[in-house]
Amino acid sequence: MTDHSYCLDDYDYDLPADRIAQFPAPQRDQSRLLVLAGQAAPLGHRKFTDLIDYLHAGDLLVINTTRVFPARLLGSKETGGKVELFLLAFPRPSVANSPDPSWREATATALIKSSKRPKAGSLLQFGPRLQARIDRILEDGKAEVTLRYQPEQGQALEQVLEEYGQMPLPPYISRPDGSLGEDRHRYQTRYARQTGSVAAPTAGLHFSDELMAAIRRKGVAIAAIVLHVGYGTFAPVRSEDIRNHAIHREYVEIPEETAEAVRQVRLRGGRIWAVGTTTVRTLEFAADGQGHVRAGSGECDLFIYPGYRFRVVDNLITNFHLPKSSLLFLVSALAGRERMLAAYREAVAAGYRFFSYGDAMAIITR
Repeated sequence: MTDHSYCLDDYDYDLPADRIAQFPAPQRDQSRLLVLAGQAAPLGHRKFTDLIDYLHAGDLLVINTTRVFPARLLGSKETGGKVELFLLAFPRPSVANSPDPSWREATATALIKSSKRPKAGSLLQFGPRLQARIDRILEDGKAEVTLRYQPEQGQALEQVLEEYGQMPLPPYISRPDGSLGEDRHRYQTRYARQTGSVAAPTAGLHFSDELMAAIRRKGVAIAAIVLHVGYGTFAPVRSEDIRNHAIHREYVEIPEETAEAVRQVRLRGGRIWAVGTTTVRTLEFAADGQGHVRAGSGECDLFIYPGYRFRVVDNLITNFHLPKSSLLFLVSALAGRERMLAAYREAVAAGYRFFSYGDAMAIITR
């Protein structure tokens, strides 16, 4: 008998192209919410603000406060040809002194896209105060680069990137002329704090300030973790047996107060709600066999797929994920593969909007 839990093709589903959201809902908290509660209950079709009806006083809502930086740089080569540089992580300040003290340097690994690949040593220009030198060509279109930037008074590198860079929208969101002003705000959670992601923790995009305040008034505690979302989150799964997939690594931080909040809520019998798969990975990565969450930081390489025993997370707020993706494996581990795919089929039929700018789902196991 075939075990469909581990077969890649059994995580596929049909999605019409017009179901892939190209723009967010007019208001953050007015997207739709598909509620999956238990194995027998019918699916609930609600608005995102109705999430508050499912939260109880004494629960804990855990959010990811990472901040997306403008990682996509559009510029030109020395020959005049167009080039795109996609920074795979926030650049690290260089210890080497720049020949000109008005310029500063930082190093990064990046993807390069151009009609003809530039050579090592060449200079890419993105604006009068931002350029990149290619230090070493790597495999798969990647390169090690040194960013050279000339900050105006008091500016940090992040502000220079804000001025010249584009928001790193996923490839399925079409922006032929680059990201829009609206994307600067809407592809960022309202509670984003620590800069470091090249993709948004998209479940958090639905939360407005007003909804967060209402959640607190209901007696629900809110705690934070950090997971800096890397480009690996978009990496396709190529292994027919999903257990053979090499999962991406991402930097995480778990503050002491969050670890303690989880401990206290569990002691009182409250429920742990994770906002997004990034929060799930972080909490489960930081937990021991008894479900005690340890504070600290590190590189998270936890791969969650059906058969995984959740130690911390009870309920999950998430978006709809790509077919055959590691994130679809994760939500299937929590809700069950067949139940999840049935919910996706109903969402498609009911006209839900999918992926980063799309609608949301609440998976409630307790």
